[in-house]
Amino acid sequence: MAFWWIGLGIVFPLAWLANNWVRARHGYPLEDGAGGVTYREDPETNRKIALLSDENGRLRDQIGRLEERIAVLERIATDPADRTARAIEALR
Repeated sequence: MAFWWIGLGIVFPLAWLANNWVRARHGYPLEDGAGGVTYREDPETNRKIALLSDENGRLRDQIGRLEERIAVLERIATDPADRTARAIEALR
């Protein structure tokens, strides 16, 4: 009967260590015995987030410029021909 208690005293801590090792290896947050959570700080992940944020801002600016150009093209397409011709002549 005593072997069961010794076995449980060895198996459960080893299982907890193996569980935390797998979680840490794959980037999941680690939990301590008191219910607290520890997140792994990865500088590579932070760098990727910064690069994606910069690219997101650049793409938003590009979309804004394209929307302005489309608005100009729509205005040219819907304006009467004589008004467009006068505007072109005024620019020369």
